[in-house]
Amino acid sequence: MTDLSYDKTVTALLVVDPYNDFISEGGKIWPRIKAVAESNNCVPHMQQVLQAARDAKLRVFYAMHHRYREGDYASWKYIAPIQRRAWKNRSFEFGTWGGEFRAEFVPAPGEIVASEHWCSSGFANTDLDLQLKRHGVQRLIVIGLIAHTCIEATVRFAAELGYDVTVVKDAVADYSEEMMHAALDINMPNYASAIVTTDEIVAALSSSRVAIIAAE
Repeated sequence: MTDLSYDKTVTALLVVDPYNDFISEGGKIWPRIKAVAESNNCVPHMQQVLQAARDAKLRVFYAMHHRYREGDYASWKYIAPIQRRAWKNRSFEFGTWGGEFRAEFVPAPGEIVASEHWCSSGFANTDLDLQLKRHGVQRLIVIGLIAHTCIEATVRFAAELGYDVTVVKDAVADYSEEMMHAALDINMPNYASAIVTTDEIVAALSSSRVAIIAAE
């Protein structure tokens, strides 16, 4: 098991895109990730990590994708392919069930939702970096969707900004096992200091909680 320890004063959990469209039966994108998400128990693992972070009194932040609104992109001169797909599919449409947090991931009082990202990185053109810095966060534990797009882009950007990043590999999902492999085994090891399992991070946060309680 990877040797992990986390100081709650500088560590936060970052939950990426826990929308119904991604991780709920009936969501627009769920059929594409269902096989991978169910094979690694992504959603239950996300819940476990979130609860462990709350129990350990870590700060929790959310990086949420832009929710589609009528007229989005219509006047843009250049649109990235991933944004064209969001436009076509009306992904995470504002005011609809698909554009809401899945019930188990609704932010608790005091948890912070950063401004929505338009492409893949939770940091690009949002206030996420500002919010983290204002709260003294230097280390991030990252879970959510999707491994080769928003998770990878957010982890890369976090590393560029100087954050130490841990990715929980069975609390993310993707469209295929090949995409998971590319993101978690080839690309993200260049940016994440640790890529661990849910069991490992829950054990580490539990140990951190014991240390925190002893110090209080």
